[in-house]
Amino acid sequence: MDAPVLLLNLNYQPLNVCSTKRAVGLLMVGKAEIVINGRGYIHTITSIFPRPSVIRLEYMVRRPQLCVRLCKREILRRDEFTCQYCGKSSSHLTIDHIVPRYRGGSFTWENLVAACPQCNRRKGGRTLQEARMTLRRAPFEPRPSAEYLFGRHAHQYSEWQQYLTGW
Repeated sequence: MDAPVLLLNLNYQPLNVCSTKRAVGLLMVGKAEIVINGRGYIHTITSIFPRPSVIRLEYMVRRPQLCVRLCKREILRRDEFTCQYCGKSSSHLTIDHIVPRYRGGSFTWENLVAACPQCNRRKGGRTLQEARMTLRRAPFEPRPSAEYLFGRHAHQYSEWQQYLTGW
């Protein structure tokens, strides 16, 4: 019942990923319809319900422009879990400020990069020029495409791919 379900807006734009339990609730109340049922059925004592993979709301939801949240997980994801100084891939990475905070460095996408603990200690509270280090790739703010936001589930559920591309 906790398997992810892709929730689409009335115009088939991806909105969210919710649990099967939430999706079945939306279906039973009549707020959504099944687009793809690729997971079989849920059997109760008195009835059988389809187990959805993709559902679509019956009404249009207006929401503000999407943006990617600035947090450690998203910085690591943007940098592909690779140290931006030495290029080492690891699951144990830290976040480094290119311009140190005590020198006026801000908490922005362009000032934060993933770094391995060794490179982070080596750089310390210095700038790139002072530490004689270079970045492998300039930091940037990722575009909030549907594939970027919901793509981590797409490799498990190939039927979602057609709804994630193009937005």
